[in-house]
Amino acid sequence: MKTDLSTYNNSWYKPGGKLKVLLWYFVNALFFINPLNPVSKLKVVLLKLFGAKIGQGVVIKPGVNIKYPWLLSIDDYTWIGEKVWIDNLAQVTIGKNVCLSQEAMLLCGNHNYKKSTFDLIVGKITIEDGAWIGAKSVVCPGVHVESHAILTVQSVATKNMEAYGIYQGNPAMLVRKREISRTDLKNRK
Repeated sequence: MKTDLSTYNNSWYKPGGKLKVLLWYFVNALFFINPLNPVSKLKVVLLKLFGAKIGQGVVIKPGVNIKYPWLLSIDDYTWIGEKVWIDNLAQVTIGKNVCLSQEAMLLCGNHNYKKSTFDLIVGKITIEDGAWIGAKSVVCPGVHVESHAILTVQSVATKNMEAYGIYQGNPAMLVRKREISRTDLKNRK
């Protein structure tokens, strides 16, 4: 058997009404993907208007691409870096104090390469509080990134990441545990 893309059919997948999807397409292109719009607060307002749940102090840099904001939840003080792509064909939940660095990708969709029809597969992504997704890294469908885990630069998370783990490579493997110094908190006061 061979792959036959002429038989591909994802008509079962309906992320939202056609008008809503079309309207978001233009808002996303004009205010998010467009690198000439640096105003984070406007982006937060627009995301909320389209059904995203956004906490306080969220920063969204220029060039960000978000597929469906109604499938997005971002908690307090999270940073979304330049050219981040949130391809949320399924729910994406991002906790507090998370950093998604430049050009990171959260990919909720894939294809079943075992079927000749190359069927669409979707899986939600959860990124817990304090996690850091490094520049040009990829989080794949169905991955759960636990609290304060790190995915290093250009790494690919294909499996769940444990709390305070530092992951590197393609596929990303646990390389060591993250330790956060308490002395930094004392110096701030």
